[in-house]
Amino acid sequence: MSDAAEIQDAGFDDWIDAATAGEAYALECPNGHGSLPPRRVCPDCGSTELEEVPLPETGEIETFTVTHVPTPAFADDAPYATAIADFGPVRITGQVVGIDLERVETGLEVELEITVSETTGDRVIGFSPV
Repeated sequence: MSDAAEIQDAGFDDWIDAATAGEAYALECPNGHGSLPPRRVCPDCGSTELEEVPLPETGEIETFTVTHVPTPAFADDAPYATAIADFGPVRITGQVVGIDLERVETGLEVELEITVSETTGDRVIGFSPV
């Protein structure tokens, strides 16, 4: 693994650890743009003044899709719903967990939950209904 990949993984793993502990955060620049770590520069305006701000406890699903034929990396997880949820300063992509797929819908209120892929055993971002 290259040094660049290790740095990237370390930043993401730190965020996953914080989210697991109930301390998920976003990075926000002075202009109010939100992003998720690892970041050194705001992707919207280029500001290097990024501050950690706590994520709201809940978010809302903006859009989703159900995957029945997955890539090999998620073969044992299928079928599953992947959603984009609005959590205030950021939108986060994750798997919807803890609900029948037929009940997943736009506007569903969810909370962040770090779950484990059945295929790889890796931690993944998930959303559970409130």
